[in-house]
Amino acid sequence: MNLKLSLLACLSWLLLNHLPARANDIDNNSLSGNIIDANSHQPLIGATIYIPDLHAGAASDAKGHFRLNNLPSGKYLLEVKFMGYKNISQTIVIKGDVKQDFILYTSAVEQNEIVVTGQSKATEIRRSPVPLVAVNTKYLKENFSTNIIDAIAKVPGVSGVTTGPNVSKPFIRGLGYNRVLTLFNGMRQEGQQWGDEHGIEVDQYGIDRVEIVKGPASLTYGSDAMAGVVNLIPTAPAPEGKIIGNVMAEYQTNNGLAGGSAMMSGNNKGFTWLARLSRKEAKNYQNKIDGRVYGTNFKETDASASLGINRGWGFSHLDLSMYDDLQAIPDGSRDSASRKFTKRITEDDTERPIVSDKELNSYGLPVLHQHVQHYRAFSSNSFNLGESSLSVGLGFEKSVRREFSHPEQGDVPGLYLKLNTLTYDIKYYFPEWGGWDLTAGVNGMYQSNNVTSGTEFVIPSYHQFDAGPFVMAKKSFGKLDISGGARYDIRSFNNDALLVRTNPKTGFDMPVTDTAGASQPFNKYSHTFSGFTGSLGLTYNFSEHFSVKANIARGFRSPNIAEISANGVHPGTNIYQLGNSNFKPEFSLQEDIGADFISDHISASLSLFNNDIQHYIFNQKVLNGAGQDSVIVPGNQTFQYQAAHARLYGGEFSLDIHPHPLDWLHFENSVSVVYAENKGQSGKAVNDSAKYLPFIPPVHGVSELRAEFKKPATHIRNMFVKVQMAWYAKQDRAYLAYNTETATPGYTLFNAGIGTDITDHAGKTLFTVSVFGNNLFDIGYQDHLSRLKYFEQYPNDPRGRSGIYNMGRNVGVRISVPFNLR
Repeated sequence: MNLKLSLLACLSWLLLNHLPARANDIDNNSLSGNIIDANSHQPLIGATIYIPDLHAGAASDAKGHFRLNNLPSGKYLLEVKFMGYKNISQTIVIKGDVKQDFILYTSAVEQNEIVVTGQSKATEIRRSPVPLVAVNTKYLKENFSTNIIDAIAKVPGVSGVTTGPNVSKPFIRGLGYNRVLTLFNGMRQEGQQWGDEHGIEVDQYGIDRVEIVKGPASLTYGSDAMAGVVNLIPTAPAPEGKIIGNVMAEYQTNNGLAGGSAMMSGNNKGFTWLARLSRKEAKNYQNKIDGRVYGTNFKETDASASLGINRGWGFSHLDLSMYDDLQAIPDGSRDSASRKFTKRITEDDTERPIVSDKELNSYGLPVLHQHVQHYRAFSSNSFNLGESSLSVGLGFEKSVRREFSHPEQGDVPGLYLKLNTLTYDIKYYFPEWGGWDLTAGVNGMYQSNNVTSGTEFVIPSYHQFDAGPFVMAKKSFGKLDISGGARYDIRSFNNDALLVRTNPKTGFDMPVTDTAGASQPFNKYSHTFSGFTGSLGLTYNFSEHFSVKANIARGFRSPNIAEISANGVHPGTNIYQLGNSNFKPEFSLQEDIGADFISDHISASLSLFNNDIQHYIFNQKVLNGAGQDSVIVPGNQTFQYQAAHARLYGGEFSLDIHPHPLDWLHFENSVSVVYAENKGQSGKAVNDSAKYLPFIPPVHGVSELRAEFKKPATHIRNMFVKVQMAWYAKQDRAYLAYNTETATPGYTLFNAGIGTDITDHAGKTLFTVSVFGNNLFDIGYQDHLSRLKYFEQYPNDPRGRSGIYNMGRNVGVRISVPFNLR
């Protein structure tokens, strides 16, 4: 990481902490009370109380008592949680020493979830008109995956485009890449989102909760949030007065994945700290069609730390993280006779030997691989200004991506991208006026990307600056909640010209400054993109059991660097990519309507949407005059971005049956539907092969039967057993034009899991153990959004198959050991 920027981030954090220190002597409030069971009136030990807007929380002790100190004055939404009980969401006024008891009722489902993503302040999901999903810790622990995006890919409306088991990108309602903004604890995650095989650089073991906005969130976050937001929220610091920690390990049989993570955190009189170290590595995964898939193994190391202080004037937190991933690059090449995987060993690629069984079953990475590093420093601060408050977020990210694509010179990177991003987010919360909550702010980023250290150039170096002022408002009229706002985005975008010439020593291309004997793959380009966005929505709660909501929003997205300027081979994709500098920004208009019902026996929700997008940009294969694949560089298919008018529509339905008195039994079902139509360009007809959009997930659903036993036996607590069926319909609404995409057969997968806490005689958890099985019947299938489906250099397979298949049967075990010190 750039040392100067690191020191600057630390210095700013120290200044923000100490400048307002005197306010602590003037405005120091507290909240204390007891948390008890409604039926037995006994204290609940370990229940949590948390105020999201203050990043402050506590846990109840052996007497059910809790206390939060160093709180600023104001009105806040808090939540009280305990497993097996109904959540409490309540607005409370903090002024002086406030005492408040909470009574929790047992419940088969969690209700009153609070979210912060895409909102001006913490808000209950049921009171927000925007489609929102909160994926809690329990869900993440009771599901099985190889990365954090796959962990949420079964959430209704969410999918993932994958390139093997450790490279996944989130899609929301059929839209992804730079249309979905990924956040880490509320901060933009910047790491070459335009790239097909570029995953999300986040430690999955450090994620405690995920909040998902399904629909335009440009109002809050600007460009790149047109389809929605995935906010990955890490483990919260320890409650007041405690030191907590956790050590976990897991193993997966399919690819021999071995992973582990250790975390420790403390909180002493409002000073919080947390540190985590994680590691995982895996061999090539396998399935019954391909055997072991060469080029899918990886090694990942992660580290993170945070420091924070909470006082009467507000809070200030500093978060640091490091992500380091060594990832093999599959290309799908096989021997034409035996169909075994082959590998590239020479630069001219005239001969490819078959990969040995020893290599296929090894943790060792091949010569051709990518090395991805991501560093982050982020300072989040909130200042209490009496009846109003001010929040300031400042961040720096450095993403370094090297793709080693030269088999005879393995230490020379082909693609070498160095991305630096400075982000800022400033919000002012006005005093409540006539029941209205008003927020005004501005956020954006400065970003520079340097590509000149490599030997292959698919995009040019560029820099850009974003600024987006906005205003948001919300008010409750009894059972009716109204919220909305407006924003204006401006992005100043500039990419550099690039001259290249063959290096006489290496034989590879190198950047030069003179034109003698040089080619120019990229010209200088400058443009300013701007747009207005806004949203208006309402929610009506007929009762605490039933609510309806509606929202209309306009989204905005600037074209990304690849869509504008790409001109070259993208290593790891088998694609020669071409851009188009004439693109206009995308603008969307999305209407949402939904309804939610929750009772003691049934929970159900329905969410419908219609999304109309102007200047929608998508990737299309290029054919030559004979109708065959256009090949600029042998071994790579040529693609070029196109733009058209698009419409996407569909929705999600979920139903959870938990019949009383069998509260321990859940039968959960969900269905997700996205239809996407290519309306073409103005004045041009669309033929049948091009009438759909590419990379749209098929109709799919999940049915799960789960039993939960709070205390099934002595020393056993919080046990669950589940069986799950995930089904995917045939996707024949594909973009068949120019052989860009193919239809995908349907399939059904069966998964299962069992887990429990093991306790001592006092009921304290000694460790948690879980066993999971995915694709139990070892079905050979291809996900429609798997890019490996198209990794096939010899398509004339006598077996009638092409491309690489997804992972086969995978069984895993996970053990987690917590500890808690006073």
